[in-house]
Amino acid sequence: MSEIIHTYDELETLVAKSYTNPDVATLRRAYNFASKAHEGEKRLTGQDFIVHPIAVAYKLAEMGLHVNVVIAGLLHDVAEDTSIEIETLKQEFGEDVASLVESVTKLKHSIKYRGTERYAENMRKMFLAMASDVRVVFMKFADRLHNLETLYGQPKHKQQRIARESLDIYAPIAGRLGMSEIKGEIEDASFAYLLPKEYERMKNILNIKVREKGAYVSRIIDSVEKTLVQTSVTDPQVHGRVKRLFSLYKKLNKYQGDLSKIYDLIAVRIIVGDVEECYAVLGLLHKQWRPVPGRIKDYIAQPKPNGYQSLHTTVFTENGEIVEFQIRTQEMHDLAEYGVAAHWRYKEGTHKPMKNTRWMEELAQIQKELQSKKDFMEQLEIMKIDVFKDRIFVFTPQGDVIDLPEGATAIDFAYAIHTEIGNKCSSVTVNNSLRNLDIQLFSGDIVEIITDKNRRGPNPDWLKFAKTRQAREKIKDATSRTVKGWIAGVLKGRERAKKK
Repeated sequence: MSEIIHTYDELETLVAKSYTNPDVATLRRAYNFASKAHEGEKRLTGQDFIVHPIAVAYKLAEMGLHVNVVIAGLLHDVAEDTSIEIETLKQEFGEDVASLVESVTKLKHSIKYRGTERYAENMRKMFLAMASDVRVVFMKFADRLHNLETLYGQPKHKQQRIARESLDIYAPIAGRLGMSEIKGEIEDASFAYLLPKEYERMKNILNIKVREKGAYVSRIIDSVEKTLVQTSVTDPQVHGRVKRLFSLYKKLNKYQGDLSKIYDLIAVRIIVGDVEECYAVLGLLHKQWRPVPGRIKDYIAQPKPNGYQSLHTTVFTENGEIVEFQIRTQEMHDLAEYGVAAHWRYKEGTHKPMKNTRWMEELAQIQKELQSKKDFMEQLEIMKIDVFKDRIFVFTPQGDVIDLPEGATAIDFAYAIHTEIGNKCSSVTVNNSLRNLDIQLFSGDIVEIITDKNRRGPNPDWLKFAKTRQAREKIKDATSRTVKGWIAGVLKGRERAKKK
């Protein structure tokens, strides 16, 4: 990731251009305040410190967050690195801005542990911050991205730690929030430091493929644009998208290095006015080119668990070339790029929790219950599966979508529906075929759990293949009650025998 140094004037121009009636006067006052507070400070890169808060604020403005958040971005290091108190910020810039700065400061403080304990503490603090005000995490993403851009200024051992932490914690959380742009930037920047040889290899592969296919894809884009001009589609935008490096690396590993199985190295993205036009464009593409069987995905009718919506199709074009298309509205595009953050665009200081941040509140509650670090460490691996694994979405026969971590089994599905469904399940059908309860599920599977009302409870052996925290805890609770009931029955039997 190459570093781009923005000036305050560039930030103000971006805000003035992108926002409706922004409070530019307060933004400039915040810049002057931060500039004076950090005067004389330098970063390890040798740059004036103020370069960092400007970079953070610029990223937040690109995300379209409320000006209060952008202002807080300019001030986010003032309370930590200078003698200025939060109370002073409250008086100068209001309670909302001061609260955001204070939360970011708390997120940075008190991480004094090393190794796995540091990792766990970082996770704990991130979850609690998200549950209280997810805007704090948007600020933390912007802060982390610029720190990754300037990681060359850090000693090697810190480069490795920061990159690993970014890949293991920040990128997956961005993914769960639907922020694919942020997730991709964090992953690629971390990848460059963690696996530099693989990073360069992926760069070379992409460079070669872009040179090979770039001109052809440009011709496809021209062809699509000419077709759409002749229709009633509203101001369509058609452009190419090159696959990110870390995403390519993961997919190549999945396919044992077989590049021919990756169809979306260069994809074509079409942005249109509304949902009806999305489906109309899909029909036009299929009229012009033959779709690849099994590669049509309707994420508009069935959005991904993180809210992502788009139509995907892969087609055979001329000369047998395969090209992937993504079709969406502008709103869908904004949500795909910036996820939950896009909901905050132009909203006056709101930080109302969104529907798909419920999992963060649940995690924060779990951690409040886990008082000791030992307990927290024991739960860490399961939480990493529940929260940070790539997600799949699986259907009930009625068409309801169940959100599960990648690698989840039928037993996880059963407990995700209802505890009693899990406790009483006896068998399962996946896509109308009878299967074992330990079968791994995949996105798009239609799963039906068959229950036995006479069943006493779950089989303890299910713990061997249950992946989610919810399933594992419910199985343990039920089997524990069964054992306690059995012991109580034995003791009662002995008491009766004694009386006789």
